[in-house]
Amino acid sequence: MISKKMKPFVANNSAVRAMFEEGNKLREIYGADKVYDFSLGNPNVPAPKEVNEAIIDLAQHEDPVVLHGYMNNAGFEDVREAIAQSLNKRFGTSFGARNLIMTVGAASGLNILLKAILDPGDEVIAFAPYFVEYGNYVANYDGVVVEVEPDTETFQPNLEAFESKIGPKTKAVIVNTPHNPTGVVYSEETIRRLAAILEKKQEELGTVIYLISDEPYRELAYDGVEVPYLTKYYDNTLVGYSYSKSLSLPGERIGYVVIPDEADGAEELFEAATIANRINGSVNAPSLQQKVIARCLDCTVDLDFYDRNRKTLYEGLQAVGLECIKPQGAFYLFVKSPVPDEKEFVAKAKEYHILLVPGSSFACPGYVRLAYCVSYETIVNSLPAFAELMKNYE
Repeated sequence: MISKKMKPFVANNSAVRAMFEEGNKLREIYGADKVYDFSLGNPNVPAPKEVNEAIIDLAQHEDPVVLHGYMNNAGFEDVREAIAQSLNKRFGTSFGARNLIMTVGAASGLNILLKAILDPGDEVIAFAPYFVEYGNYVANYDGVVVEVEPDTETFQPNLEAFESKIGPKTKAVIVNTPHNPTGVVYSEETIRRLAAILEKKQEELGTVIYLISDEPYRELAYDGVEVPYLTKYYDNTLVGYSYSKSLSLPGERIGYVVIPDEADGAEELFEAATIANRINGSVNAPSLQQKVIARCLDCTVDLDFYDRNRKTLYEGLQAVGLECIKPQGAFYLFVKSPVPDEKEFVAKAKEYHILLVPGSSFACPGYVRLAYCVSYETIVNSLPAFAELMKNYE
């Protein structure tokens, strides 16, 4: 018999993953070319050639005992130092290996940070819509997610509502930019205002509030949009990063967290997060992938591929009468449902072999998410199906 704590997780299994499995079933019945699966953010763009070249070269020439062996729980020091210097060059920061912990993707990174800072009953604020797993990660450590209702005009954080949600139990705030599920990039003005609110509330309450920046989509920004690096705006910022999207390596589970020197109790927090990396069961990030990443710090996927998908799908959905904000980053569209119950719309779309994720899975009902990290052919071929679907709502 499973634990009582697991029962709600089983009962509320991810709608994203459930829709992905549904897509697999439909493909078996109708063929892959007749199913338009926009459910999962699984990159369709191959990893840069430098990744494969690094894997081959490392396998042939690196000491196998080192390459496949244990290291410090925080990761190889030379890899952490290389990443730190890359960040310093790009963002004018002053990080070193002492500030980075290599992690099993961003998910593990967020978990070790939350484990390091949360006591039972502590609150973590998240801006709706937000990635559904945040709630699960916080619950892992008996914390409580406090939702901030969305500004559906801009999908920038609703800062007026945010300020009212901060209280004595607030331990952290999670932000995600470029944003899943909307594709919005938080502006520098937004970040400055958010930081000012946090500074004021820390002083008023006499507490420490960490800002956790979840950044798996940092490199996926379009039209010259700048993505602010949050440690430069608020001292108590912690960063979680993943190479799943920037290098199309979601299955390799490789990323890192940054704990800046300026963060409150930085040294103790770094030690706690490093130990959390071990006792959560990860032990350390994959050794081979750490070495690969160190050789590919200046690489990224073909952003033009995603940009073409973005424009084609956005314009195509507008043409058939669907509404959404034009995304500035990531690879998602967050589309307003033509009926109040977006789950009804998702069910109807499935009849046309279109797989969408309901916005209620992101704490924002009335919308649906489409992941456009699919083949260009899938997007082009889906548009007639969307046109047929929307005839039901004329």
